Amino acid sequence: MKRAGQIVLTPFPHTDLSGAKLRPVLMLRRASERFDDWLVCMVSSQIEQAEAGFDEILLLGDPDFAASGLKAPSVLRLSRLAVLQGNLLAGSIGAIDDARLLRIRQRLARWIGEAD
Repeated sequence: MKRAGQIVLTPFPHTDLSGAKLRPVLMLRRASERFDDWLVCMVSSQIEQAEAGFDEILLLGDPDFAASGLKAPSVLRLSRLAVLQGNLLAGSIGAIDDARLLRIRQRLARWIGEAD
């Protein structure tokens, strides 16, 4: 059963749409009531690429790191979003805790509401 907060493996599109790479993503929320589409963000072990004050970093010592299923400290890239069909979201490896998911959603909502 899919649910927000899970980390799953999926082909994630490159920003120039030249291809996709199999990688972990965080399921943020179901994007449609009619379709099995999900808003996801990319997960990367390249912490140095994190957008300061925006992306979420998950470290080895964090209480929910072990449950995440990730093998290394990682950045949850809110600056890299996609809406993907649920059938592409295969292979759940773990999940983050509800408090972190709420914090991420609130940060994303504030960002969307800001003026350019």
